[in-house]
Amino acid sequence: MSNDVVRFMDENKISMASVGGHGFGAKVATATAINHNHRFTGVMCLDGGPLDHRYYEAYQELAHYIEEVHKLKIENLSSAEAIKKISDRVAHPKWRSIILQNVETGKGALQWKSNLDGLYKNTKKFVPEVAYWSQSYGLWPGNALAIFAAASKWVHLSTNTLQFYNVFPRLQGQFP
Repeated sequence: MSNDVVRFMDENKISMASVGGHGFGAKVATATAINHNHRFTGVMCLDGGPLDHRYYEAYQELAHYIEEVHKLKIENLSSAEAIKKISDRVAHPKWRSIILQNVETGKGALQWKSNLDGLYKNTKKFVPEVAYWSQSYGLWPGNALAIFAAASKWVHLSTNTLQFYNVFPRLQGQFP
């Protein structure tokens, strides 16, 4: 995903930028800045960042929904059937919306726009790359801003504050 961000910058003739994201996007923004530090001037994390999410309710909920929709064979379903079956399996409205946006309903059999099989296999690993942040990823020595909600499902400040400072030595932000 980091390479996709840089490819977008190249295609649009953007030589340097500050990058940011929300939730999982904050983790992608951080990894992108670290992997391509000569292209970025700052990182902004909104309710997310360089964290190990494996044991968080929000990640476990998402992994469960991925497992449920992975069981569907959408290529054998009509659009209406797929929407109904996905809606029955994904209770949370935001996750349902995101998953439904990833159903390709063009001509021919339905298919996933994303690599759902790969994502499912990744969530089943003990150390899934989509949820885990390793110290081996490095640190971002530039400007960083982190802002969190007072009651976040993604960032628990009492246990994650040091993780942020280990990646962002020049961290600025609001810790409620």
